[in-house]
Amino acid sequence: MFKDLKYLKVELPEDILKLKWAGYFDEAVKLIDLRLNKQIPTAMRKRLQLEKVIIKTIKGNYTYTFEQALKKMQDNLVNFTEEELIVLQNESQADWILVDGKVMFNDSFYGTLIKTRADIEARLINKRNDDGGIDKEFLHNNIKKTKENKEASYFIHLKSTVKVKDEAAKVGEIIKVHLPLPAQSQQSNIKIIKTVPESTYISPVDHPSRTAYFEVELLKGQEFSVEYSYESHLKYNDPDPSQVSKEQPSFDTEELEPHIIFTPYIKELAKEIIGDEKNPLIRARKIYDYITQNVKYSYMREYSTMTNIPEYAALNLKGDCGVQALLFITLCRYVGIPAKWQSGLAVTPYSIGPHDWAQFYVAPFGWLFADPSFGGGELRSNNLDKWNFYFGNLDPFRMVANSEFQHEFEPPKKHWRHDPYDNQVGEMEYEDRELLRREFTVKWELIDMHEI
Repeated sequence: MFKDLKYLKVELPEDILKLKWAGYFDEAVKLIDLRLNKQIPTAMRKRLQLEKVIIKTIKGNYTYTFEQALKKMQDNLVNFTEEELIVLQNESQADWILVDGKVMFNDSFYGTLIKTRADIEARLINKRNDDGGIDKEFLHNNIKKTKENKEASYFIHLKSTVKVKDEAAKVGEIIKVHLPLPAQSQQSNIKIIKTVPESTYISPVDHPSRTAYFEVELLKGQEFSVEYSYESHLKYNDPDPSQVSKEQPSFDTEELEPHIIFTPYIKELAKEIIGDEKNPLIRARKIYDYITQNVKYSYMREYSTMTNIPEYAALNLKGDCGVQALLFITLCRYVGIPAKWQSGLAVTPYSIGPHDWAQFYVAPFGWLFADPSFGGGELRSNNLDKWNFYFGNLDPFRMVANSEFQHEFEPPKKHWRHDPYDNQVGEMEYEDRELLRREFTVKWELIDMHEI
């Protein structure tokens, strides 16, 4: 099914689309099955098969009724009202869909609001610990030091563990697991220290979506883990637009269906952002500025449920790190600037979690970095120096597992991936079906980090 992703660009029949967005998912699936039992074009057949997977997934992303969402807010915030929730819903700051004709909020709506709205966070009844502030201070100090020293290098030793939840465990059956591993990039001296159980296969260090692969009979309570170390080396970039070469390359400027495509709106938006500017470095900066100034950070439903991720960001002006990175990549490619994906983990002594960002190429400087979500966060906090840093640069606190978007594993999965475009936490499947993201847990442990 992985190779069929391109068919997401095909529109759904109107009757199915009406039922889907009214939230009548069971009825939509019935109509899909009716269509699939008829002679229909291959492109439509593939699209409808994909839609059945999307519908199965999307229902699990929206778990709060309006009443439950209101209670969540009122239990945690001082004097929160129903009218406020309606405003957040109408302004699309609290993500929702219809399920059986009733409003249901995304399971991450509360976390998004606390992360992105300082006025709402200030009303928390139980104040959070200050790890977030310490984390940001740690990053800010590193940025300052990186600019002073013109480089940054760290040794990082991590362990990643996944476990099937009891309700999804099929003890004694064959389970196949892919766990992300550090790949060759700005990382070097990569060492796979230990896998538990012993891995069946480890893909090459330069694989675009590198993993450790396990294929075993599942034991009761079994965990799958990878432990690895690497060195992260980054040089500080401060490219001068006046030094840009006249001749620029054309690699990594093509479309990649179904997401990195030049839709009519993407084309018009790019033209408006760029104007008459010809310098590719300034063009890339204009795109970065537009995204960081206009696209608000928001946790997302699973990417596998979205038919065009960059278009979503452009139309709705919201999205998480990957959504913003894809919009940057797509706009850059349309205006002739080579751009590509990087992702894995953001790792500091205070937090570890999935993260995505972008790279873009301008001769003679070569590949540069852009992290719109980190940059946008700094802009919202009025940290203009840090905002500027994340155009052209990264901090060294990353684990890069993926250097391409939408790339197959080695060996490939048999069933649908819960994230067919990226891999930050891992993928699992049985012989007869895939495991959904909500059916397994993941944890990360930082064993060592020190400057080198």
